[in-house]
Amino acid sequence: MSQAALYLDYAATTPTDPLVREAMLPFLGESFGNPSSVHRVGQEVRRALDNARDVLAAAIGAESGEIYFTSGGTEANNLALFGVLMAAKEQGRNHLITNPAEHHAVLDAALFARELGFEVTIVPVDEFGMLHPEALAEALTDKTALVSVMHANNEVGTINPIVELAKLTHERGALFHTDAVQTLGALPLDVTALGVDLMSVSSHKIYGPKGVGALYIKSGVKCSPLFHGGSQERQKRPGTENVPGIVGFGKAVSLLPEWREATTARLLPLRDSFITRFPQAFLNGHPTERLASNINLSFVKPDGETMLLALDLWGICASSGSACSSGSIDPSHVLTAMGVPRERALGAVRFSLGRHTTPEEIEKAVGTVQRLVESGLSL
Repeated sequence: MSQAALYLDYAATTPTDPLVREAMLPFLGESFGNPSSVHRVGQEVRRALDNARDVLAAAIGAESGEIYFTSGGTEANNLALFGVLMAAKEQGRNHLITNPAEHHAVLDAALFARELGFEVTIVPVDEFGMLHPEALAEALTDKTALVSVMHANNEVGTINPIVELAKLTHERGALFHTDAVQTLGALPLDVTALGVDLMSVSSHKIYGPKGVGALYIKSGVKCSPLFHGGSQERQKRPGTENVPGIVGFGKAVSLLPEWREATTARLLPLRDSFITRFPQAFLNGHPTERLASNINLSFVKPDGETMLLALDLWGICASSGSACSSGSIDPSHVLTAMGVPRERALGAVRFSLGRHTTPEEIEKAVGTVQRLVESGLSL
């Protein structure tokens, strides 16, 4: 990251913590063994992999045998959806429920599941991007195999009522999955307290390396593998493990208690101060049930993409929403699902804060945005 850049796009990715990089280095050099090998070089690496699994399991209130490492949140989501649907089909359940504000890793997977012949229901969200229990209850049937609802929205920061949604799901005999990629570094996560059967998490949103994530699968839950060709990850995810990435992920998780709660408390007033400085803008997402790090504002003029380009020229990195959708000229699918008018949706800019965000940076960003809006982007 350029030292001149003011980075306000932590929801897209985070810089790797120096302690994480340090923990990974041996596994890019002398500790190079294959963790499936029975000899001492391989078993040394196996112990490091198992330690990372133990650390993540403890952090979310799970057992080590319930953690399956993947290449990231996208793969974890796909494994959850297709793995459960394929396994549940044998029991006569072929119905998936999700909502239109999900990350594309869930939403596009759900649409593909429909093409494969599974029944898929997309339940509407409210104007804040929240899925209400009443709406889910109407969609549940005796054929429902899985409900997938993200813990917090990556674009607008709205936090869903996961506990209530999971309870309703279980009452109809179905399983519940949540994409918690945005919340592992923002909220305490306990799979038992949340009541979830499957949960996806990712490393690079918590100052760990990219290219590694994990899926929690509750003991006893049937989930078929997506890939075939090896016995790694207890046959749920074959292929030689990304050991340096997994070790880095484990280290990043172990550091969470040192900063997560304090950072959330510190970011709340910075977030609210930023929002209140733009009364002329529209706040997208829930006004209170939202992540402390998320600011999603729609400006009447200019459009969001123009604003982002101008901000970048001034050294400020922000986003129009999901990094996985950058370059699209269409309005955000999340804002569209919320019923946000097209012009307002196209004017949306997401500023996401992180561990290194300072009050001085917020002041600089606010001042720059104000000048750009007032000047009509006369650079």
